[in-house]
Amino acid sequence: MADLSIIVSEIEVKLRKLLDERNQLAIENKRLADQNEALDKENLALRRSAMELQDKINKCTIVNALDNEGELEEGRRLIKELVKEIDRCVSILNSKE
Repeated sequence: MADLSIIVSEIEVKLRKLLDERNQLAIENKRLADQNEALDKENLALRRSAMELQDKINKCTIVNALDNEGELEEGRRLIKELVKEIDRCVSILNSKE
């Protein structure tokens, strides 16, 4: 009977260790999920910022190109590229409907 008692005690100890480890892993999992969510939000904000900055660059390039008579063709080319990009975006939006 003493052997059975020892075996049960060892099983209880191992079970407690497993439960503690499971709890620690659950905490770590929650922390990583929160961190992942925060990084996703930061990534989205940075992408938006990059798009806004690219738009500003495009606008400045257009303004600068139109201000200089010699770079008028560059401005026209850039405007055509932007119109093509807008057309592609519209076609993508229409295809999703």
